[in-house]
Amino acid sequence: MKLDDDIHNYYEQLVLERIAFLGLDKTKDSDYLADLCCLALNQIPPRYIRFEVDMSFYLPSSERQQMELNTISAIDQAMSFLDEKQKDK
Repeated sequence: MKLDDDIHNYYEQLVLERIAFLGLDKTKDSDYLADLCCLALNQIPPRYIRFEVDMSFYLPSSERQQMELNTISAIDQAMSFLDEKQKDK
């Protein structure tokens, strides 16, 4: 078994979806996006899965909604931090 191929943090996908929704992948450089992902993911407890389908079928909608809210909050906080640091330069 190779851990990095078989298991991943489901929040990674939610963070990437949020970044795309906000259009940040089109307006920010790769360094900003990498920092944003790290800062956001470090605020959220990981949720490890093997298959996306596991989350689709076995996750209650209320929990999925809470995960999305957690992601929104983490991205907002990470963006505020990065944008404030950018002003200081």
